[in-house]
Amino acid sequence: MNPTLKSLTFFLGMLFFYNSLFSESNPHQFIDTKAQEMVSIIRNNQDLFAKDPESFKDKINTVFEPMVDFRRVGASVMGKKYYNKASKSQRLQFIQTFKNSLLDTYSSTLAQWGDQQIITIFPDSSEYKITEDVQQNLITSSNIYPITYKVRKDKNGNWLIINIIVNGVNLGLTFRNQFQALAKEHNGNIDEIIKHWTSDADLN
Repeated sequence: MNPTLKSLTFFLGMLFFYNSLFSESNPHQFIDTKAQEMVSIIRNNQDLFAKDPESFKDKINTVFEPMVDFRRVGASVMGKKYYNKASKSQRLQFIQTFKNSLLDTYSSTLAQWGDQQIITIFPDSSEYKITEDVQQNLITSSNIYPITYKVRKDKNGNWLIINIIVNGVNLGLTFRNQFQALAKEHNGNIDEIIKHWTSDADLN
């Protein structure tokens, strides 16, 4: 191994160790921290949403995008039948399309809720399974919306979102049903499903 490659390998190894050491072990604290970051963005950028919605969404997505296991969620939305049927490029294309549409839907919805407060419900237990439910209440000036994040710990010890239930709307199930409806409409043509995909869900 030449010195450059050896140094690079050492650097990457230390980076992995650093990330593992400082990754949040408590899923409820992880979600709460990120949620408060998004609330801060919303409160401090209401004028930006009115003037430049895309820039506002970019700020929200900078926090939200790394929180979600889009590969796992996208595969779940497709379902086993169509995931196995799809080529590798089709899988990647759908996951990217799904990711873009979900980020757009989620950030737009948060912005429309305006001034808000998010309260995370912390359980007494400090022992966590590989998947956990994190409960929150999103409090606006006119209503309270319950939110449940289903999170899963990855091989690096990081918690990632694999489903969200907002105000009783199970997004994973909603999008899975939407995929099945498009599959029926387009005779199982995956390219056409991808072409017509939008992440439409009524979260209000």
